[in-house]
Amino acid sequence: MIRLFVGLGNPGTEYEATRHNAGFWWIDALAAKLGVRLVPERAYQGLVARANLPGGPVWLLEPMTFMNRSGASVAPLARFFKIEPKEILVVHDELDVLPGQAKLKLGGSSGGHNGLKDIHGLLGTPDFWRLRLGIGHPGVKAEVVNYVLKKPAPEQREGIFKAIDQSLAASELLIAGQMDKALAAIHAQPPRPKPPRKPPATATPDATTGEPPP
Repeated sequence: MIRLFVGLGNPGTEYEATRHNAGFWWIDALAAKLGVRLVPERAYQGLVARANLPGGPVWLLEPMTFMNRSGASVAPLARFFKIEPKEILVVHDELDVLPGQAKLKLGGSSGGHNGLKDIHGLLGTPDFWRLRLGIGHPGVKAEVVNYVLKKPAPEQREGIFKAIDQSLAASELLIAGQMDKALAAIHAQPPRPKPPRKPPATATPDATTGEPPP
């Protein structure tokens, strides 16, 4: 089961609407769904909420350390409450996934994401769950830093929040530890629309008599 949900981003009003803060957007939506409020906790250098659920308490965390020091917030909270790495889900923006899509996976490399890299380093393992919210790629590596720190275009923002809504619907499965079902729900694609039915063929009248053929 997931006992700690972490959303990655940067603190400050100048960053709150930027692509790099997609993880914060997801945690804000989960807090609203669970009816809890994130409050500052100096011991964990972040905004923290605790949801007391039937299966036990679940924590929500938004590190206020800036992205490249996210582990300094995640690791102390996980250690204090004895939360195993496989009970942690880190939600973050993903360049290699298109807006409108989300991908769930366990472990793996940081893929150049500084927040993931720092969490890996301070937990001592990469074996925590990641929910990757697609933000798309600018197409040129040199433009990545500026791209993630800018606001998405309206259609991209709409796609990101669509992915947030779809993945958030699987939060009960994540909390229950039904990871296969959660993965299927998050990765599900909307059904393709059926092609319109062709009208039934009609007989062509005879050109000489004006009557339909026998």
